[in-house]
Amino acid sequence: MTDIIIKNGFVIDPFNNIKGELMDIGISNGRIVDPSKVRESEAIVIDAGERLVVAGGIDIHSHIAGPKVNIGRLMRPEDHYLTNVPSKLPFRRAMTGRTVPNVFAIGYKYAMMGYTLVAEPACAPLKMRHAHDELNAIPIIDKMVFVLVDSNWLALDLMAENRKDLLKIYLAWLLYATKGYALKLVDPGSDVAWMMGRPSLDLDDQVPEYNLTPKDIIRLVGEANESLNLPHTIHVHCNRLGFPGNYITTLNTMKLGKDFALRDRNSIHITHVQFTGYGGESWATLESGGEVIASELNANPYVTLDLGQVTFGEATTMTADAPFEFILYHLTRWKWANADIENETASGIVPYRYRKKSYVNTIQWAIGLEVLLLSRDPWRTLITTDHPNAGVFTDYPKIFAWIMSKSYREKTLKEVNQRALRKCILPSINREITLYELIIITRAAPAKLLGLEDTKGHLGVGADADIAIYDINPRAIDPSSEYEKILKAFQRAWCVIKEGKIVVKEREIVQTIYGKTYSVNPYTAISDDIRKEFEAYLKDRFKRYYTVSLENFVIRDYEIRKLTEVRIKPRL
Repeated sequence: MTDIIIKNGFVIDPFNNIKGELMDIGISNGRIVDPSKVRESEAIVIDAGERLVVAGGIDIHSHIAGPKVNIGRLMRPEDHYLTNVPSKLPFRRAMTGRTVPNVFAIGYKYAMMGYTLVAEPACAPLKMRHAHDELNAIPIIDKMVFVLVDSNWLALDLMAENRKDLLKIYLAWLLYATKGYALKLVDPGSDVAWMMGRPSLDLDDQVPEYNLTPKDIIRLVGEANESLNLPHTIHVHCNRLGFPGNYITTLNTMKLGKDFALRDRNSIHITHVQFTGYGGESWATLESGGEVIASELNANPYVTLDLGQVTFGEATTMTADAPFEFILYHLTRWKWANADIENETASGIVPYRYRKKSYVNTIQWAIGLEVLLLSRDPWRTLITTDHPNAGVFTDYPKIFAWIMSKSYREKTLKEVNQRALRKCILPSINREITLYELIIITRAAPAKLLGLEDTKGHLGVGADADIAIYDINPRAIDPSSEYEKILKAFQRAWCVIKEGKIVVKEREIVQTIYGKTYSVNPYTAISDDIRKEFEAYLKDRFKRYYTVSLENFVIRDYEIRKLTEVRIKPRL
């Protein structure tokens, strides 16, 4: 592998407190090294020309693989008609699709934006093999996938039986068996209710057939997550998503983090908070709850969150929250797909278009921006569109410009529903995010939250050589007035290096490689005696509940391209 040295770049690296210094970066064997260790005469020299040099971007929540994504592609041929980009062999395969791109477009477009790691945030255990097959085919970027556990019958049995220790072991085994990275909860308990023809549940409602509430599920899985010492916190899609007035449920969910925190760090991550930040009693009286949620975030050190920011235009909603998708279908009256996964979850897919003149869509757009701009800690508020639910990931530069430029926000404020703005605080917010804060939000903070700060999200010696160079000079640009330069620069990185290899040069893909898939395996830390007891229990319940055999359920290491296990030490 050829060494590389990047010269004359303005580096922003929040982990190492570098705030735009002109410096060189050395790369050897896929890692960042002291530039003095690289022989310039034998290396590839990249003259950054006073451009911005940062670590590769990290997207903590983007639906890029699994059955729901594949069904989304099938049900939306109109999403592909005018988006085909022919292959350019040997560098790049053909790309197609916007809201549900093909696997090649996902990898290439993320890479061209300077992103090098993406988390698929929700997959049923029984469908994880499908998800990994798709992740294997996505080029360039590193990946990981979170496993759904909120309505899993075996997990609920153990909760209802108050067998906390066995629950922890089951969740540890589930991560091992599915090669997952984190535990995901979607509208906890509501899929059980949905399968029995009952409505979505709030935090204190009873889960049918179980002596449990959604609040119990969050606490018990949260406690297990902390005991297992997993690198990421529980990843929670709150109950009552998409319902007017649901910001109260979100606030109450955020408060639960302190109940099970065992480590000196955050203990709960709230996903796509825009969808759960609604005030009002109906769609006609909808209003923003963004200010209240930001206030709770600022006062509560146990919580992190991501936005699920609306960007306007076409979207394809897809989630394991089947009750919400059923309601959305009846609001849109166009297409929908639904699936019930045996013993595990239910899901739905509904195409949707966000319109600037819509009263509801305007409030949705404002909520995400309000939460981020009112948050005092950029390390705990991350940018997502919940791709493709609230917008597509290629719209991230729009979000960057909105939060960095009040002028750009005001331009959009003139275009949206004016009546809706009276129910939002966004027009009165003057804050503009700095470039340094943006790099925290899109690089350093997600790396830390995923427990990968040793190798990801920074440019220190020993880090993975995942680097993006953008065609802006941070000392010369004023993002507030020159937001068009922000939009242009972050849409296409000037150069991207992945694992020490140049994959994007002058904004074009020049090489296809395949990144890692990260997983965790706390199950190996379980003692033999306890594992023997658990496996007897598992075999009995698995045979009773599933139509697939236990042996065929477990995903083997060889099935995953470049599987990379993150070592952990459970506290059991």
